Amino acid sequence: MQEQQYHPNIIEKQAQEHWEKTQAYLVKEHDKNADGTEKPKFYACSMLPYPSGKLHMGHVRNYTINDMMTRHMRMKGYNVLMPMGWDAFGMPAENAAIKSGIPPAKWTYENIAYMKSQLKAMGLAIDWSREMCACDPEYYKWNQWLFLKMLEKGIAYRKTQVVNWDPVDKTVLANEQVIDGRGWRSGALIEKREIPGYYLRITDYAEELLDQVKHHLPGWPDRLRLMQENWIGKSQGVRFAFTHQIKDSNGQLIQDGKLYVFTTRADTIMGVTFCTVAPEHPLATFAAQNNPELQAFIDECKLGGTTEAELATKEKVGMPTGLTVTHPLTQESIPVWVGNYVLMSYGDGAVMAVPAHDERDFGFAKKYDLPIKQVVQVESETFSTDAWQEWYASKDGKLIHSGEFTGLDFSTAIDKIAEKLANLGLGEKQTTFRLRDWGISRQRYWGTPIPIIHCEDCGPVPVPEKDLPVVLPEHLIPDGTGNPLNKDENFLKCQCPKCGKPARRETDTMDTFVDSSWYFMRYASANNKDKMIDERNDYWMPMDQYIGGIEHAVMHLLYARFWTKVMRDLGLIKFGEPFKKLLCQGMVLNHIYYKRTELGGIEYFWPHEVENRLDAKGNIIGATHIKTGEAIEYGGVGTMSKSKNNGIDPQALIDELGADTARLFVIFTSPPEQTLEWSTSGVEGSARFLRRLWSLCMSKKNLILAAQDTQDFSQASKTIKELRLTAHSVLKQANYDYERLQYNTIVSAGMKLLNAIDQTHFDDNPTALAALKEVMGILLRVLYPVVPHITWKLWQELAYDKLYGDLLDAPWPQVDETALIVDEIELMLQINGKLRGSITVANDANKELIEQTALQHPQVERHLEGRPVKRVIVVPGKLVNIVG
Repeated sequence: MQEQQYHPNIIEKQAQEHWEKTQAYLVKEHDKNADGTEKPKFYACSMLPYPSGKLHMGHVRNYTINDMMTRHMRMKGYNVLMPMGWDAFGMPAENAAIKSGIPPAKWTYENIAYMKSQLKAMGLAIDWSREMCACDPEYYKWNQWLFLKMLEKGIAYRKTQVVNWDPVDKTVLANEQVIDGRGWRSGALIEKREIPGYYLRITDYAEELLDQVKHHLPGWPDRLRLMQENWIGKSQGVRFAFTHQIKDSNGQLIQDGKLYVFTTRADTIMGVTFCTVAPEHPLATFAAQNNPELQAFIDECKLGGTTEAELATKEKVGMPTGLTVTHPLTQESIPVWVGNYVLMSYGDGAVMAVPAHDERDFGFAKKYDLPIKQVVQVESETFSTDAWQEWYASKDGKLIHSGEFTGLDFSTAIDKIAEKLANLGLGEKQTTFRLRDWGISRQRYWGTPIPIIHCEDCGPVPVPEKDLPVVLPEHLIPDGTGNPLNKDENFLKCQCPKCGKPARRETDTMDTFVDSSWYFMRYASANNKDKMIDERNDYWMPMDQYIGGIEHAVMHLLYARFWTKVMRDLGLIKFGEPFKKLLCQGMVLNHIYYKRTELGGIEYFWPHEVENRLDAKGNIIGATHIKTGEAIEYGGVGTMSKSKNNGIDPQALIDELGADTARLFVIFTSPPEQTLEWSTSGVEGSARFLRRLWSLCMSKKNLILAAQDTQDFSQASKTIKELRLTAHSVLKQANYDYERLQYNTIVSAGMKLLNAIDQTHFDDNPTALAALKEVMGILLRVLYPVVPHITWKLWQELAYDKLYGDLLDAPWPQVDETALIVDEIELMLQINGKLRGSITVANDANKELIEQTALQHPQVERHLEGRPVKRVIVVPGKLVNIVG
């Protein structure tokens, strides 16, 4: 019978049908308590998932954390929102379309339907009435609308951008699609091309973004705030010019005869021995006109990625231009080089090189035998050009070989040098940011169409608001030869809104980070066809708790913060920061097994396909393929990945052992912010615990049903008092752990309480039965946010719903402080510092009584062996140490 055995699939189906039937998770604003008072709101949201096809264990962990928070806060009396949606635009859908020959829309919608069914199978407390999908015109219409508003305000603008161009696929690639300078799919050498695109002035908000993340987001983890701070990258330094007389073919001075650079180390200006410019710099272009070798080098530099990260790892190479510029203070001639490590899009596309005091410049100078001139000396250190030393970059030294600035320290030297450059009209102190404006144009199909029309007479013209949304055709199938929108005349052809002449639509689509920059506000204003957001957003936002992976710590969060500030400045909202608290959950890891193929590639194997080989200490040192017997390499543990055959299908786990088992495992095994290593035995242990919980509850069912609801426990037996002490201690600790999101220890506390109940004998004494009913009710509520299905069913079976109502809205149990008061306490007994036993004394026993009780213990005489007692040390509440 079901009452005797635990059948997770039956129970979970019943629970989910009940929640669906009662619309248990339909949330409304300004919800009220039974007494008419308004509940406080709590908005907890997980980062928007991409509908890749199936959930993975990382999803299960993220959403279970969110669900625990939601259920716990609801029981504490909050009006709680947990929504869900889909980050449905992007490259994976296009890649799947190329591979399978089906439109990205079909692939995306099918994946959403399946993943939604999986989320429902997990029993998550999601308000599905607020579901949004990034590829729904009713959603991306507002991407377009806000873009037009930003265009009006000058926040959005058009300029030429340098992109990664794949000449075979005839498309622009994202930086992460460029691998070793080649297209990830075609293998073709990537070219850098300059094409027009749209940008958003996030740099206008750099100072505020930095200030807020440094000083006004206490609910964010320190490491994440530091990552944002570093990405924004505020630098205070000096921008100054090297002068020159280099003229273009028209006889005009190139850049007005000034090569500008920015440096945070103006104190080392007297140590400049060369300057390096980007391959696209006007001086490089001019020098290459009559220098085929230099032109070839510049063309080579234009192959590969365009990110700082990629350039940082590339070998630094350069070539002299044959040009020189004049040092602004010494009037020395400084040679100009072209370097592959200088980006035209950063600063002025040029850097001053001080090889004695910059590690990159030092390596470059050694490579090309360029002068290295020391201008900073740290006391007791010796400078040498043989090898780089960390102190060479120190700010703690004094200037040498620096003319009038010799002997100055770092800060004084910068002030004096900046002052002199300013007097010469060649420089000034300046604050710069590493952050660059956000380029949102993507030469791809599956994304939000940029609402611009191109007219031969009028140029780029914004689409009128009344014509929004510009709908993306969903029937197109990319074939790897560029953006299919360029071939779809039905999409392209239109009329110019200004002059009425034939025109063509913009075929670039928006960066998918646009979609994820405000979706959390759309949840709050769901289904409003007339407004981007409405007054409901004022109720729910800012968000109380945001949950997601550390991989989104920089770009997504930075763009969401920027987007929020723009909406504030456009008068749409009243707040400037979207997320009060942030939790970055750890990755789910599993073992990796592989072998090298004959061609040097890697073939991965599923963990269940191999048998481990262990060393004497039980560590895995390799594996053997179960079927073939061949030796397999062990790659340690790493993030679960389909490509490495080490992922676990949550659906298979749910089907076999139930959603509650999956939830319990991902919560119990590790604290939320730490990585979680997959363990088959751990999963089996979670399933055993739930079976034990079911069995114990059902075995006590008749006793609980017969118990009174309330009881005076002041005269209870010692055994019952100890049980209540355990129960309320567990509850008090659980309250603390829920508050600090230490969810794994909540499961531990529940296990402790289950053991205490199991080890307690209950007779027909009304006090004992009342205590059983009380502590079992505490146990079910403590565990409910973790495993809602089994606890919901047991809540009904044991008739707690008759007393407190449905478990979903049952009140969170209150700690009975009187239960934490004990009559007797146990103190450890030490003799000469060594543990020899324990004593039991009254809780309020004074020092003299404790000493007397300790001295009467039989172990004292045995271990002192006739020696007199010199002193007795009492540590209140802990131990007694007898020294003899």
